[in-house]
Amino acid sequence: MKKMEAVIRKWPLLLAALATPAVAMAAEPEGRYSSVDTIWVLLGAILVYFMQPGFAMVETGLTRAKNAGNIVMKNFMDFALGTVVFWFLGFGLMFGTDIGGIIGTPDLFVTHFQVPDDAGYTPLAYLFFQTVFCATSATIVSGAMAERTKFSAYCVYSVLISLLIYPISGHWIWGGGWLSELGFHDFAGSTCVHLVGGVCAFVGAWLLGPRIGKYNKDGTVNAIPGHSITLACLGMFILWMGWFGFNGGSTVSMTGDKTIESVGHIMITTNLAAAAAACTTMIVTWVKYGKPDVSMTLNGGLAGLVAITAGCDTVTVPGSFAIGIISGIFIVYAVEFVDQKLKVDDPVGAIAAHGGCGALGTILTGFFSESDGLLYTGDPHYLFIQILGVVAVAVYVFIAINIVFRIIRATIGLRVSPSEEINGLDFEEHGLASAYADFMMIPETTEGKIEAGKAPKNAVEIPVDKEVPDTVVPREMPADGHHLYCVTIITSDKRFEILKASLEAIGITGMTVTQALGFGLEKGQTQMYRGAAVSAKLLPKVRVDMVVSKIPPRTIIEVAKKALYTGKYGDGKIFITTVDNAVKIRTGEEGYDALQDYPIEDDK
Repeated sequence: MKKMEAVIRKWPLLLAALATPAVAMAAEPEGRYSSVDTIWVLLGAILVYFMQPGFAMVETGLTRAKNAGNIVMKNFMDFALGTVVFWFLGFGLMFGTDIGGIIGTPDLFVTHFQVPDDAGYTPLAYLFFQTVFCATSATIVSGAMAERTKFSAYCVYSVLISLLIYPISGHWIWGGGWLSELGFHDFAGSTCVHLVGGVCAFVGAWLLGPRIGKYNKDGTVNAIPGHSITLACLGMFILWMGWFGFNGGSTVSMTGDKTIESVGHIMITTNLAAAAAACTTMIVTWVKYGKPDVSMTLNGGLAGLVAITAGCDTVTVPGSFAIGIISGIFIVYAVEFVDQKLKVDDPVGAIAAHGGCGALGTILTGFFSESDGLLYTGDPHYLFIQILGVVAVAVYVFIAINIVFRIIRATIGLRVSPSEEINGLDFEEHGLASAYADFMMIPETTEGKIEAGKAPKNAVEIPVDKEVPDTVVPREMPADGHHLYCVTIITSDKRFEILKASLEAIGITGMTVTQALGFGLEKGQTQMYRGAAVSAKLLPKVRVDMVVSKIPPRTIIEVAKKALYTGKYGDGKIFITTVDNAVKIRTGEEGYDALQDYPIEDDK
């Protein structure tokens, strides 16, 4: 204490200088906005923005490699285009002063908007938050219309969704319009965002028509698997994380105990619904298809997230679990219904996941809302309002986007030509030979299912251990007295290591191995993807070529048969051809001598 008094007497000016900032800060008047609330809104917006690459990865993974560049370009540009037009006009139509409960007063470039007096965030922070929601609605449409839509057409309808269609129905729900006055509840956008995007996706895919090879003349369905389940899963992880900003950030506040408790509640209901839906979908597909379907399970997680979004703030935690289970079952049958009954080709399941589960989740809120739901109050009034809101938004969007798509189809056209579709939109629309540079792309076939052939009744299997005389076609003996043969083996890439070890054991010192694509009778084997049979695909094979003389071809044949035989289609074939000559470039040796390899120091 004495030391402190000594310091004060000796350095009074220093003490005053140190104390001045604290005094100044204490005297500073309280600001209009809350830094905590503003940061929370901006953080939520950033998480929702990060959902854009999530959607891009899901869509890219569930479609074919030849269109990957086109798809990421679309997802990139719908956010860029949507940001501009939503700032220009869309935000004003959605949040401007209400006109008859239908539309907001236009506010060009958002120059007059003010947040409510009790809001702790700034107007521009709210603009950013709503912009990323608008972009989410627009990007949903991309997946359902993937792999056959003109890029120019995509840009036009993406702009119109963000400029007019989404803001008008959004005003009804979030901007003070007629649905909000009735008490319609859609906390974070099951209807406002996802149903709007899902209906646009349905109309677009319906008018566009299916991809080439999707449906056979008899109406049967050919599944067209995506090229990278890994990418799709990565995208789903990103979406799941982003959804915590989508739902949690929609409180637009983190001030006060009640709000803080609400945010924690929202995070739990959001996460639990998604997890329950994913588990349910996995079980349903496992029972239904005999195997747990990976891509459908990813859709299940998305279905739970979409469904809980409307009522994540009002349903109980057990209620969110129930919504997850219901949406997890619903998504499987909704995807199959759209794909196999309606014959609407949706490569990523956007119509079912966003449109179907958006409507489902909004209606289920009418049952499970703890404050107003039918299961808690016994009063159906709130449920009827929820149903009315879903129907009204769906009808409005169906009519509006129909007009947009039909005008585009009649003017610049919606769909690329058949040759462009077959070649891939990466090359035709963007000049990309491949979005994956030096990675190998697997060509696709466009033909329908072909039933596997059956062996003739009089066919007899030759046991692999039975000695068969060499039946290689003889030819005139060469001058050095040694025949040269090329033995070519084409088989499954999964059996190559076994074959290689077997051939090395009999003295094969050289072979040429080529990655190949092809199919035989295994083309007809049933494979399932998202509940539909997969059409014929070029399967990964290896081609092994060996030129031999000292080792008889029959020895190679017998060894290869034993190494590769499984008794199933796809074991492969062996081809024997004669070779006129062989030349070893290093030594100039020809014929038999050219094939005899020794270590260089021993080579004569």
